[in-house]
Amino acid sequence: MIAYLNGIILKKTIGSVIIEANGVGYEVFVPLSTFYSLPESHERVSLHIYTHVREDALHLYGFLTELEKKLFLMLISVSGIGPRLSMNILSGTGAEELLTAVASGDSCRLKAIPGIGKKTSERIALELKEYASKILDDQEAVSPVAVKEENGSLVDDAISALLNLGYPEKRAMRAVLKVQKQEGESTLEDLIRAALKILA
Repeated sequence: MIAYLNGIILKKTIGSVIIEANGVGYEVFVPLSTFYSLPESHERVSLHIYTHVREDALHLYGFLTELEKKLFLMLISVSGIGPRLSMNILSGTGAEELLTAVASGDSCRLKAIPGIGKKTSERIALELKEYASKILDDQEAVSPVAVKEENGSLVDDAISALLNLGYPEKRAMRAVLKVQKQEGESTLEDLIRAALKILA
């Protein structure tokens, strides 16, 4: 069972990539979130792999991040959702946005993803809410001490402001740190505004 693949990109098209590893070319199906983050052809890449075996085929599905793979496995655990539909779902929305929607039971947001109907969105929200919440909690497990030491008073002030607005501490820290990582130094007002967009 292939769980991880490291090699050189021989060819990539939307939805799949061929990776050469030890003289063998592996075709790997990837969601758009992974595809648009892949390096150029003839460069090295590492992907987390799910191997799907059927009587008539063996397909590899690849993901740049462990979170994407977790969400993929989470989705295919739902009756009626196979690997291809799971890839379409991941391609139709960002991994974190999908995780948040499932964890909050937001079937309306899920229904807006191409390929998902009303019944499927409701089934996903019902069956996966608890599991998605656990993944989200693990993602948000950030130490307040580490945050303070690494980012200083600006981040502390932004988190404090979000707490005063009623947001949970873990979600507030995660949003602020994400903004800080993406945008670097900014004013307190800009930091709070960008974090609120993520939380919304």
